[in-house]
Amino acid sequence: MSQRKHILVVDDETDLVELLSYNLKKAGYQVSAAFSGRQALERVATELPDLVVLDVMLPELSGTEVAGRLRSNPATANLPIVMLTAKGEDVDQIVGLAVGADDYIPKPFAMKVLMARIEAVLRRAARAGGEPRIMTMGGVSINLETHESFSDGELLKLTLTEFRLLSALLQANGRVLSRAALMSRAMGPGVMVTERTIDVHVTAIRKKLGAHAGIIKTVRGVGYRATPEPETEEAGESPPAALT
Repeated sequence: MSQRKHILVVDDETDLVELLSYNLKKAGYQVSAAFSGRQALERVATELPDLVVLDVMLPELSGTEVAGRLRSNPATANLPIVMLTAKGEDVDQIVGLAVGADDYIPKPFAMKVLMARIEAVLRRAARAGGEPRIMTMGGVSINLETHESFSDGELLKLTLTEFRLLSALLQANGRVLSRAALMSRAMGPGVMVTERTIDVHVTAIRKKLGAHAGIIKTVRGVGYRATPEPETEEAGESPPAALT
């Protein structure tokens, strides 16, 4: 790498932090560490990383609270976050994604899997900033060059994955995208997530779009499409042309 990406590892398990740091450095990354939620926020404020590997169970402030604070700060709203947790329940994954995580990996995990997921999130971040295009639909606009999105001119605080999903839907120009297609476009090829994960992200996007939430339509049994026209059909009864 011509310029090494900086990754902040946040976990209160010293052995795990050392193991992650060793493997990340071996892969060519610059690495720093924090062992509590408050220390993580301090590190981000003083040395903004390119990505945060964030454990859910932390002293002082939980990982979900740390993620929420990072997302509420305009300076870190788009900072990629990969969350780790010892819990494997779907509800824990949904909570992690709802507060703004770009990916979620339950412990224990294979180091190769974590490394691949980190690389995928960083690739998505790089692509999001490398396409000099502006797209609009109704009162919603997206600038792919500056990685900014707006609703009626007001800046939206979307996570990286939310931004990629909304971009994919707008780029489809009203065509329906299956959940599998959205996974590939937003997460990158080879990254496996459940369809429910995509639904969680879409729900979060709609909430942030506010009055324009209706531009994202659910096509039952298929996926989603974005259109500025008011919904006149029942979900799942879109005309066949929309499926091409």
